[in-house]
Amino acid sequence: MSGKNNIEKLSEIDGHVAKHYNIVRRLGKGAYGIVWKAVNKRTKKIVAMKKIFDAFRNQTDAQRTFREIMFLLSFANHENIIQLIGLHKANNNQDIYLVFEFMETDLHNVIKRGNILKDIHKVFIMYQLFKAIKYIHSGSVIHRDLKPSNILLNTQCHCKIADFGLARSVTQVGEGDSESSGDPTLTDYVATRWYRAPEILIASKRYTKGIDMWSLGCILGEMLLEKPLFPGSSTINQVERIMATLPPPTPEDIMSVSAGYGSNLLEKTPDMPRRTLRELFINVSESAIDLINKLIIFNPTHRLTAVEALEHSYVANFHHRASEPECSANVIPPLRDDVQLTVKEYRNKLYSMMDEKHRKYKNM
Repeated sequence: MSGKNNIEKLSEIDGHVAKHYNIVRRLGKGAYGIVWKAVNKRTKKIVAMKKIFDAFRNQTDAQRTFREIMFLLSFANHENIIQLIGLHKANNNQDIYLVFEFMETDLHNVIKRGNILKDIHKVFIMYQLFKAIKYIHSGSVIHRDLKPSNILLNTQCHCKIADFGLARSVTQVGEGDSESSGDPTLTDYVATRWYRAPEILIASKRYTKGIDMWSLGCILGEMLLEKPLFPGSSTINQVERIMATLPPPTPEDIMSVSAGYGSNLLEKTPDMPRRTLRELFINVSESAIDLINKLIIFNPTHRLTAVEALEHSYVANFHHRASEPECSANVIPPLRDDVQLTVKEYRNKLYSMMDEKHRKYKNM
């Protein structure tokens, strides 16, 4: 790393943060922040440091930042959930730094490169994902943004779920209940429609843990096909692709998602040309096909739960109930999660949580 590049990188980092880390290289930069590979000077551990630009620019961004940190701290003890090991305020009182354990890559990049994952790797990844989601769901939380780029991997094929910015607690809004209009994050955030369950695509406000199970089915399908299962070009096209693969939804199925305008779209789909999931997957094991067929189901109440998925024959070689823990209690957010609060409320609560965490570090 040249001296000039080093100076440029350090200039992007607040001095009180930079003094704790040796920056190895920048991993990525986007509109919302920068991620670096770094080494903690005291512990010598390799970490990933993420600087979120203007984390509290509006209510939606403030809510996402708050959720990301609050849920990561709540799930800090699971081996398949990324560990948040440091938090730092920025001098401008707007940006924020998150420090994570370092993972070499993510599932999106691995799939994109092709022919890297053997069948046993795919099974192992799905087993770890089911195990992590069992833990998350047992705490009455739904991740809501599972996709290959949020599945981090190391060279031993150990995976960890990341990015809890869209996660929701169902302790305040009961699972299956309609959500208030105070949470626009899902409908506004369309970058990951390929992994969205039908009920989200058609704007149902009735959220269940089945949302995550659908996404896991899409991830398994993508690993097997080495391309996205339902790569819709728009929300309507996404629904059409799904409906062209699944059996026509029954009136009970349509009622199960409690859709408004989306019901009309679903009722028009029976005449569409269809290609079943079994026809999409060639040279794929029967157990893999069976698992996908039990996850990619229109009615969310009929999808496998994470606990049931762990019992499936596809992951039988790894399944060991004693090493598949549940949360000891429901995760209850310290602020209401069923309505959107003010930027000031999110910032103040988050800063108080950070101060408490730093006090614990000092006493260790």
